[in-house]
Amino acid sequence: MVMRVATFALSEQMIASALRTQSAVASKQLEESSGEVSADYGGLGQSSQQVISLQISVARSQSYIDAATSADNKTQAMSSAMTSISNLLNSFRATLTAADSASADATATQQNAQQLLQEMGSLLNTQYAGSYLFGGGQTASPPVDVSTASYPAMTSPSTANTSYYKGDDEIMSARVSDSETVSYGVTADNPAFEQALRALNLVANNSPLSSDTLNEAMDLTKSAVDGVSDVQAGLGISSSTIQSASAAQSDYQSFAKSLGDNLTNVDVAAVTVQISTYTAQLEAAYSAISKIQGLDLASYLH
Repeated sequence: MVMRVATFALSEQMIASALRTQSAVASKQLEESSGEVSADYGGLGQSSQQVISLQISVARSQSYIDAATSADNKTQAMSSAMTSISNLLNSFRATLTAADSASADATATQQNAQQLLQEMGSLLNTQYAGSYLFGGGQTASPPVDVSTASYPAMTSPSTANTSYYKGDDEIMSARVSDSETVSYGVTADNPAFEQALRALNLVANNSPLSSDTLNEAMDLTKSAVDGVSDVQAGLGISSSTIQSASAAQSDYQSFAKSLGDNLTNVDVAAVTVQISTYTAQLEAAYSAISKIQGLDLASYLH
């Protein structure tokens, strides 16, 4: 059928409108099937910058969570070592108590102290993921050497001696948010460890064992037990702080992801209604176009 001049402009407008509606239907159908407003940032319009900012902040938040997880794992490993050290020192106290009796075997007491001295050194050389935990910033090499070359035999009365320590005085830390850094951990030259090692050294390297040596070793061991308890309590506080910071980051991620989803995901039910509305409009448009194209002057006059 030949388009009449009188109906051409109106027909073209209706067709253009129908094509726009058809495009909208196709777009909404794509949203419905994918569940997303757009496959790329360009289709998000003014929301794109906000979505990008949210994604960056979520990635940064995840880096804080990862750092907190690593720090907490190290703290837990240190705390476990503290438990072992506490058990070792309590065992040594029992040995010292028994050594005071007339029937005590001094040689066995010394051998026990020598063994515990090596065990204590090993515990202070605890590693996590290949890094030594008690050496401060020196994580690549053992921070404690209790061999006689580094830690010579002592006599009573003794003085504090940290010659066994090969680390530095740096305390580990982890950034757990934009504004918060948590310090955690302890170095092997801590007074509690120094006293424990000195008590073991005195008993392991003095023969015969005098009452003065045994008494000093007992006093040092008791003080060391209290000090280790304090260290473990400090590690517990650090762990709690780290875990709380990590939980706060997880909560923020949930919020940010939810906000991002609101900007990028579609309401399928709402889109379905829109598709139905657009489809009805499209059918009406095609019907109108069909009628317009069938008009002529004679039909109009009649």
